Amino acid sequence: MIREPDKKLVLEDGSEYVGYGFGADKEIIAELVFNTCVVGYQEIISDPSYTNQMVVMTYPLIGNYGITDEDFETKNPSIGALIVREYNDQPSNFRYTKTLAEEMLDHHIPGIEGIDTRKLTRCIRDNGTMKAILTDVSTSKEEALKKISEYDIPTNAVEKVSCKKRWYSRTTSAKYNVVAVDCGIKLSTVRNLNQRGCNVTVVPYNIEASVLERMNPDGILISNGPGNPKDVANVIELVKALKGKFPIFGIGLGHQIIALAYGAETYKLKFGHRGGYPVKALANGKVESTSQNHSYAVCAKSVEGTCLTVTHTNVSDGTVEGVACEADNVFAVQYQPESAPGAQDSVYLFDKFVESMKK
Repeated sequence: MIREPDKKLVLEDGSEYVGYGFGADKEIIAELVFNTCVVGYQEIISDPSYTNQMVVMTYPLIGNYGITDEDFETKNPSIGALIVREYNDQPSNFRYTKTLAEEMLDHHIPGIEGIDTRKLTRCIRDNGTMKAILTDVSTSKEEALKKISEYDIPTNAVEKVSCKKRWYSRTTSAKYNVVAVDCGIKLSTVRNLNQRGCNVTVVPYNIEASVLERMNPDGILISNGPGNPKDVANVIELVKALKGKFPIFGIGLGHQIIALAYGAETYKLKFGHRGGYPVKALANGKVESTSQNHSYAVCAKSVEGTCLTVTHTNVSDGTVEGVACEADNVFAVQYQPESAPGAQDSVYLFDKFVESMKK
């Protein structure tokens, strides 16, 4: 039986893409971005950094290895929608427990398949990220564009995904106690710290500096997360208050927050970095393959005159990928060292964080 198209994607520039729905049957308006990873769709849909975003997968076949219970990055995925060329609902993988569509249905995440994702990706690359609506195929373009024009992307993404009360992840024979400020933390980050002998206390993003200081941790992690770093001014103030008192490690959004706390500036990229990117470590010239997911970056010129030094740069476009202040025992990277999904070149940064706590 021939399947009739039942969903369409309308961009704010007026372009339309007609396809077939999977996952949750709901209408959504969100920011449209693309990811170039070949594998890792489970980690992508469960990464809190994709809050309020529709993700276009450039790899053409998605869903072929299903979903595995152990590989989630959060318990409550908050991605806006998933857009793919071809969806496979019959996975082949001895570890899989659900299909991708079943998982998306459970968490009210809509998807669309059967569209020209190459054309769509080129559109985003050439014109930049933009708002779009995933809606029923019967919705007129005029109605869709009216809904898009009336919709503002929320600026409270970190508030949405951060934990509401502190929680703990303990390990046997722990040597260090780490407090992780949850701006949208990935569970694989916590697992990496546990594997290195760290008990981790995850706290809400709006914790007061005095409360965190009384916890007397061996080190502080400022996590990755969604949105504009300037929207979380309280975390910037937290870093200002605690830098130099404890070793601090920032990842993703945490990297941008640390840069702002030291007086540098951030800006929004045209279409962001989502997927695999080569990054050069300036200390030794080594190039690492990294996994990335961010819309904003640190302005290289603005780092000059601060106490920070640039430690890593993106080989593709020269953007800042790492900063550090040795005097304060603070360092941060823009990319995702927990390597979920993606290359494992950068997990040594967790070892570096442990070494900073030893000192």
